[in-house]
Amino acid sequence: MTKPPRKSSKPLLRETDEPVRSRPRRRRDPAQPNLPFDPMPERIEPCLALLKQKPPKGPQWAFEVKWDGYRLAIHIEPSGVRILTRGGHDWTHRFPSIEAAAKTLPVTMAILDGEAIVLDEQGRSDFGMLQQALGGRGGRKTAGDAIAMVFDLLYLDGHDLKGSELSVRRHLLEGLVPAGGQGGIRLSEEVDADGEALLRVACQHGLEGIIAKDRDSAYRSGRLGEWVKIKCIQSDSFFIVGYELSVAARGRIGSLLLAARKGDDLVYVGSVGTGFKESEAWKLRGMMDRIKRKTAPIAYAGGRNDLVWLQPTLIAEIEYRAWTSDGKLRHASYKGLRDRQDNAVVYEVA
Repeated sequence: MTKPPRKSSKPLLRETDEPVRSRPRRRRDPAQPNLPFDPMPERIEPCLALLKQKPPKGPQWAFEVKWDGYRLAIHIEPSGVRILTRGGHDWTHRFPSIEAAAKTLPVTMAILDGEAIVLDEQGRSDFGMLQQALGGRGGRKTAGDAIAMVFDLLYLDGHDLKGSELSVRRHLLEGLVPAGGQGGIRLSEEVDADGEALLRVACQHGLEGIIAKDRDSAYRSGRLGEWVKIKCIQSDSFFIVGYELSVAARGRIGSLLLAARKGDDLVYVGSVGTGFKESEAWKLRGMMDRIKRKTAPIAYAGGRNDLVWLQPTLIAEIEYRAWTSDGKLRHASYKGLRDRQDNAVVYEVA
């Protein structure tokens, strides 16, 4: 005989007329009470390009021009705009034109990845001009002429896009920042060309180089190989560990002595005596004279007595053509000082 159905101890309908309510699955972020999507990150560590000698081959690789400036993340929120450096420092006040352009984009919440640059008369990015606009290392100036060349979109109106393919992120980015714009935020356009041919053209036009990116890759922080940079002229960051005195040179600086990292130590990689402008040289001399030391911070076999040794705290951006067989820079030229807040990575020798 079939048993009658057991009466449920938790009936679906209550005796009252109150509507049935389920328990919330999880507490929402109080800063976003009405947004049941992905919370907006406070900061995202950037994806960095791995240096290669030749462009990669294959249909999955997309190519762009390499811009020479400061890496930035532009956070657009209902409360306003935040512009963060690679090291996570807030430089919103230093890029007023970029901030103003961000406020006009047709979006409520977004994180754009890009590079702050200043263009020269030929339309090329010039790191030295950007440094001058900002007042040099530790400067307090605002760079009104700076623009942001954006190349990735990491968050859009409640959706975290880091796990999406680059091709998807680029498609959404182009909807926010159309190609060919001339405002404070511009699209770093993909170039439909063979990598080697594009590199030749970039070098002929005096550009720093090109970037190759895997179209199928997600956005991963760090230098993992999904993004690759190929340079026309090598440019890296080195510690200034001393300088050569000179009566005739600007700022009385004959040359700067440079060092790279080697494990936990520093190793001498040569000197640079060109690229200085008059005002920059005297300002640099004043900064160096505040960090003098009596002994060399590196192993140095030169034996000259006209050298002034420094604490290894200043980081210079140096252009060079190649390395000599004994590990020294060839045809080096000074470009400017890197700011600590830019979180510059000092070159490390193998």
